[in-house]
Amino acid sequence: MASELEPEVQAIDRSLLECSAEETAGKWLQATDLTREVYQHLAHYVPKIYCRGPNPFPQKEDMLAQHLLLGPMEWYLCGEDPAFGFPKLEQANKPSHLCGRVFKVGEPTYSCRDCAVDPTCVLCMECFLGSIHRDHRYRMTTSGGGGFCDCGDTEAWKEGPYCQKHELNTSEIEEEEDPLVHLSEDVIARTYNIFAIMFRYAVEILTWEKESELPADLEMVEKSDTYYCMLFNDEVHTYEQVIYTLQKAVNCTQKEAIGFATTVDRDGRRSVRYGDFQHCEQAKSVIVRNTSRQTKPLKVQVMHSSIVAHQNFGLKLLSWLGSIIGYSDGLRRILCQVGLQEGPDGENSSLVDRLMLNDSKLWKGARSVYHQLFMSSLLMDLKYKKLFAVRFAKNYERLQSDYVTDDHDREFSIADLSVQIFTVPSLARMLITEENLMTIIIKTFMDHLRHRDAQGRFQFERYTALQAFKFRRVQSLILDLKYVLISKPTEWSDDLRQKFLEGFDAFLELLKCMQGMDPITRQVGQHIEMEPEWEAAFTLQMKLTHVISMMQDWCALDEKVLIEAYKKCLAVLMQCHGGFTDGEQPITLSICGHSVETIRYCVSQEKVSIHLPVSRLLAGLHVLLSKSEVAYKFPELLPLSELSPPMLIEHPLRCLVLCAQVHAGMWRRNGFSLVNQIYYYHNVKCRREMFDKDIVMLQTGVSMMDPNHFLMIMLSRFELYQIFSTPDYGKRFSSEITHKDVVQQNNTLIEEMLYLIIMLVGERFSPGVGQVNATDEIKREIIHQLSIKPMAHSELVKSLPEDENKETGMESVIEAVAHFKKPGLTGRGMYELKPECAKEFNLYFYHFSRAEQSKAEEAQRKLKRQNREDTALPPPVLPPFCPLFASLVNILQSDVMLCIMRTILQWAVEHNGYAWSESMLQRVLHLIGMALQEEKQHLDSVTEEHVVTFTFTQKISKPGEAPNNSPSILAMLETLQNAPYLDVHKDMIRWILKTFNAIKKMRESSSTSPVAETEGTIMEESSRDKDKAERKRKAEIARLRREKIMAQMSEMQRHFIDENKELFQQTLELDASASAVLDNSPMVSDTTLTALGPAQTQVPEQRQFVTCILCQEEQEVKVESKAMVLAAFVQRSTVLSKNRSKFIQDPAKEQRRQQRLRLHTSYDVENGEFLCPLCECLSNTVIPLLLPPRNIFNSRLNISDQPKLTQWIRTISQQIKALQVLRKEESTPNTASSKNSENLDELQLPEGFRPDFHPKNPYSESIKEMLTTFGTATYKVGLKVHPNEEDPRVPIMCWGSCAYTIQSIERILSDEDKPLFGPLPCRLDDCLRSLTRFAAAHWTVASLSVVQRHFCKLFASLVPDDSHGDLPCILDIDMFHLLVGLVLAFPALQCQDFSGIGLGTGDLHIFHLVTMAHIVQILLTSCTEENGMEQENPAGEEESAVLALYKTLHQCTGSALRETPSGWHLWRNVRNGIMPFLKCSALFFHYLNGVPSPPEIQVSGTSHFEHLCNYLSLPNNLICLFQENNEITKLLIESWCHHIEVKRYLEGERDAISYPRESNKLIDLPEDYSSLINQASNFSCPKSGGDKSRAPTLCLVCGTLLCSQSYCCQTELEGEDVGACTAHTYSCGSGVGIFLRVRECQVLFLAGKTKGCFYSPPYLDDYGETDQGLRRGNPLHLCKERFKKIQKLWHQHSITEEIGHAQEANQTLVGIDWQHL
Repeated sequence: MASELEPEVQAIDRSLLECSAEETAGKWLQATDLTREVYQHLAHYVPKIYCRGPNPFPQKEDMLAQHLLLGPMEWYLCGEDPAFGFPKLEQANKPSHLCGRVFKVGEPTYSCRDCAVDPTCVLCMECFLGSIHRDHRYRMTTSGGGGFCDCGDTEAWKEGPYCQKHELNTSEIEEEEDPLVHLSEDVIARTYNIFAIMFRYAVEILTWEKESELPADLEMVEKSDTYYCMLFNDEVHTYEQVIYTLQKAVNCTQKEAIGFATTVDRDGRRSVRYGDFQHCEQAKSVIVRNTSRQTKPLKVQVMHSSIVAHQNFGLKLLSWLGSIIGYSDGLRRILCQVGLQEGPDGENSSLVDRLMLNDSKLWKGARSVYHQLFMSSLLMDLKYKKLFAVRFAKNYERLQSDYVTDDHDREFSIADLSVQIFTVPSLARMLITEENLMTIIIKTFMDHLRHRDAQGRFQFERYTALQAFKFRRVQSLILDLKYVLISKPTEWSDDLRQKFLEGFDAFLELLKCMQGMDPITRQVGQHIEMEPEWEAAFTLQMKLTHVISMMQDWCALDEKVLIEAYKKCLAVLMQCHGGFTDGEQPITLSICGHSVETIRYCVSQEKVSIHLPVSRLLAGLHVLLSKSEVAYKFPELLPLSELSPPMLIEHPLRCLVLCAQVHAGMWRRNGFSLVNQIYYYHNVKCRREMFDKDIVMLQTGVSMMDPNHFLMIMLSRFELYQIFSTPDYGKRFSSEITHKDVVQQNNTLIEEMLYLIIMLVGERFSPGVGQVNATDEIKREIIHQLSIKPMAHSELVKSLPEDENKETGMESVIEAVAHFKKPGLTGRGMYELKPECAKEFNLYFYHFSRAEQSKAEEAQRKLKRQNREDTALPPPVLPPFCPLFASLVNILQSDVMLCIMRTILQWAVEHNGYAWSESMLQRVLHLIGMALQEEKQHLDSVTEEHVVTFTFTQKISKPGEAPNNSPSILAMLETLQNAPYLDVHKDMIRWILKTFNAIKKMRESSSTSPVAETEGTIMEESSRDKDKAERKRKAEIARLRREKIMAQMSEMQRHFIDENKELFQQTLELDASASAVLDNSPMVSDTTLTALGPAQTQVPEQRQFVTCILCQEEQEVKVESKAMVLAAFVQRSTVLSKNRSKFIQDPAKEQRRQQRLRLHTSYDVENGEFLCPLCECLSNTVIPLLLPPRNIFNSRLNISDQPKLTQWIRTISQQIKALQVLRKEESTPNTASSKNSENLDELQLPEGFRPDFHPKNPYSESIKEMLTTFGTATYKVGLKVHPNEEDPRVPIMCWGSCAYTIQSIERILSDEDKPLFGPLPCRLDDCLRSLTRFAAAHWTVASLSVVQRHFCKLFASLVPDDSHGDLPCILDIDMFHLLVGLVLAFPALQCQDFSGIGLGTGDLHIFHLVTMAHIVQILLTSCTEENGMEQENPAGEEESAVLALYKTLHQCTGSALRETPSGWHLWRNVRNGIMPFLKCSALFFHYLNGVPSPPEIQVSGTSHFEHLCNYLSLPNNLICLFQENNEITKLLIESWCHHIEVKRYLEGERDAISYPRESNKLIDLPEDYSSLINQASNFSCPKSGGDKSRAPTLCLVCGTLLCSQSYCCQTELEGEDVGACTAHTYSCGSGVGIFLRVRECQVLFLAGKTKGCFYSPPYLDDYGETDQGLRRGNPLHLCKERFKKIQKLWHQHSITEEIGHAQEANQTLVGIDWQHL
């Protein structure tokens, strides 16, 4: 690095390096005024080391700083060489039992749900793995950075606070000893001196605010004119704005600007220009001008270089201090002392205070450095942690105000340390009692919400953006309050009681400001114009929900506190209701001889609010009085007599009426804001402290008043009083032609009111209301959720309320009520309700939404029908009420209730005269059922001397009062039982009558006068049986009829399919494929089938008809006819490649890019993509349907004596030679004519060879065009070039894609152990057939000489000649590609040969030749490790032949080949190695020549070696090929083995592929997901030095970790900026990639730059669910089956297809910028 610096800098370096740290330290030890001495040293050296130019050299700066500045301090501190001093200190020190590891961003953290005191107690991975918690129910999350590991903190864990590593250190700790005893006196004094000076220096310089002058004692003598233009981070401007501005202001490139922006974002500031003052000032003004348009401008300062230098060193010092105190607890204690010592200015003058109070003025980098220091010093020293907590609490208000006005995120604010302090139970208690922390937090919070209305309530009307921002920040205060309350006190001191109640007062003040906020009035006439602001109030409510619950939990722990809190709360409620009756006229209501006074109030006309936190808190406390029995122990201390029940119920009742009216559609004109409020009021997040408490409040009121009075008030509030108080009002009401809407509204209101009564009596599952405990409550919730449908664990958790520790308590009870069903390959594990729990189902469960209720009803009735039970859903048996609420049941037998029931039943009996609804009746039946259950329970539990006061049965048997003598309720039920229009409710009415009779019996038996059973019931029984039988008969008839119709339909369907077979075949197959598959061809006689060679089995040509999917015309496939095509998709692939770094060259010097044809979706017009018209699959080309092309070319006669291999090779070589000579002549212009004539004389054309002959193309124009189209498409996609029909590489690309497609299909079949010619899916079968035939016919549209040239070159790689010098080595050739190329290029040569050698002969010889080369390839590369299972078989002919061949090779390679292993071993290698080649060849020739496959190969099982050999006309002993053609094979083997690359391979200088090739697999993933997270958290972005990556992403193909989705790792690809993943797909998967995003736990598929989708990850938790985004944090484990499924998609090249389907199905995916990932 030094060489780049200017010479003057080097000179300085030398003078700097000559100083010695030891001397400096010695000088300091002698100094009288140490501070001045050190400051002078710093003033002199710091500007010489730091900030010497526009770009920082961190390594050099650190080296010099260590040498000149930190070195002397270390010497001074130790009094000797620090290399010896520090280790000595470390030995004397006792290792700490606290872990204190500070988390990096993205590091995994673990919390134990069983043992952690609260969810903020976490362990780092190392401590977790060594702790007892790894076997508990733990939760895993990724850290946002900044917290630290709580291992060793006994206050954080209920058990197991130490891991194995920190446990060793606990045995010696008896009492808290002073850590300073381990240090000598003078070390203490020196440390104290140096720490005091350095810490003060750092604080002073970091909080220094002047831009161009230093503090006096650091000022230099001569000042240079060098300044920096310093840009600071803010959270307002985006990356793009900053980059754009910088390019303009300091004219840098975009890359540099991105670098600046990234650093500013990471460190909080960066200098963007260095130079004199003018130069920097100018850049500043440009930046300010450019960024001040919409928002406040970016913060920019022009600072003198020496100030920046000192600040940089200040930061270095703080980190140095942090590392020094790591050596010894004594040093840490001294630093804490220095930091917290009061300065000369009194209050808030200690160094720690100064830093905290300046927090929001510092930049990000400085903040994080000093926060780290605080964590490693103050928070790790238990004594000073307390003192620091006190300082923090004293400054709490100021720190929070700073944070609210600051724009940095919470994690960069000192206020964020509250989580480290307030969650420690002992500290929290101390701060509450000594610093009155609760009150401070609440008061601070109230101060920030200043907007109030006339009544003093919060007002969030028309929040400006700034206020909304502030409001978001203020919410963190609620979090602090939650931390303080999270651990409940076990014993109370008087101080704690007093301070808690003070805090409770402040809290009531807060709630009082919320009581009645955002009031609303019903809109009549026109729709509301502006939606009112409602979210802020609800956000507040949601955030406070847990705090309100925790306040109640605290109150419940101490009787005195509870009583006081109850009184206070009641007093505040009275104030809120002050002037309860003012301005509202009193009225008197009377029904059935009862009358009550109330006020006139209509919810539909007056203001009403949904926010009533004070009433709800009182309701909660009232239940606690009952639960803790305080109400019965100290009734005299409670103001129960002062309670006015009508006042208590008034507001909650209004709220519930509001919900009913909204449901009845009366508030439609109030817009969505109201609908949303009602939704949240019932939502699981809020309902605990809203809806549930309103019900409790009504229950409280009812239990203290006459139920008749309550019901009348309720009718009046529901605005239904008229209907029930005046007889026959209903009739009048329906006969007057009233508005249909009003009738509908009233019906809904009556239903809602009845529902409310059901809830008041039936909801007794909160501990304190009913005699139940908390688990019963959760069980009931779960039962009702699961009665809607089976649910996954996460759905269930979402539907249950969480407590402040994010727990629902579900795990403890779920086993009792549900079974777990494991998931399959897709989907998730489900819980199903145990059948015995169904009897606890209550149709009117109060947490059901309307939709859930109807689903649950449907599901339960269906279940009952399946179990052949009647479908009544009677009310379940309920637990008894607690004494305080016991009188609630009387509401059921009160006169007004009976009147309501009677009225509704009467409407139902005379069902035409009235407006009524079935659900109204259903609710009345439910209420009657509830009353009967209640009476039955009372009778069951009654003792001798008690009289049951609950006499519902008697009351419903009595007829109505005198004037209109209506029948009794019972009589009406009996009438309704047979009403035809009430079919659904028959079972329920029957159940009621049955229960009624049972109760009657019980009453009679208890009064011991046996009365004969009444006739009525017997009658009723028999009629019921008849009823059932009749119903059964009807059902049977219906079933038979259905079956008959179905049979007819399927018969018609079959007919239709038979008649339109082709059409069906085709539509089912999704492409215009042929219906005639060769397998159903008339079988040739029983001869063996042979696929190639002169003896090829002749198959009569099949006539093939296809239908066009666009115009539905049918046409035969003929040579002359119009072209018919299939849609196809060509893509590049590297799934089979073994070496990703280079492309293996084919003999034709063609990059072997592997491709594959497939249909596919969601398309890109520029690349010529389109959707298939029938199945909407994306395609980018079409492939023509052809007849087997060989039969067309092979029209000449086959002469019986075909040449042998040797002779054939000679002939071909001669023909090639002749062609080459001719070609030379064409290319050399006609100059020396004499020479030419000589050449012609020399050239004797082989017999019958006519090089001037050009064959006629047999295909019609349209087919020729299609052949060209597809060939060009393959070439274009494969090589990523512009289409060019003439390019000589086109034919090679076509043959290559044919070969690769066959290879990859063979691979998939063998990986899945499927037979080779088993039933292939139609799409694959058509693809292979068309592709092979196309490739075979393509030469007819290419230029003849080009194809011939390719043939010559390919042939030369096997049979060398002189003209081709640069031939590839036999080890580098993929033999199957070679075979396909040779066979398909051969006709171009053969068409000019009239000597009678048939095409088939050529095919056969080419195949034999390539096979021999492949055998040599296998033998050269086979690993000869001897297996122990050396079977000494008697050597068969195969074995000995192989040995002989191996020996020949041994000689040819000059003995470089290893010594010969056994023949058996070699033969096994050859057989295994050549199988894939034989299978591919069989597929190829089968599709090429159309010879059906022998039936033996169509089944899976044994290795089909012999059958394949027969089919391909090879000898079973492959080595015979060599023996038959002995003379030429010798030569060939020699020429192959003498290639230089073979030598290099055998001498170990290079490697080669060995056969059979292994299938590529995706990488192995760890079983436990957290090890992946850990690996990723250690991964730092490769570009921005050592910075942690935000979105580490793992490539599943090669295992590389990438830094995705960030500016730092973008690269340029084909002129576009793309993210790391997209760039990686091009190098690793030729455009297709499979990634795992580690922090989100989701799989990402990418294809090209524009397409991608997310796929479900292969990691599942114990409940069989994936956790995308790691939101739940359950431990995740690898699911092998799902991973296999992803691997299969990859092998089948279906990634692009998956993406396509996903994008078609989900439009939001299209909007994502995939290329930036």
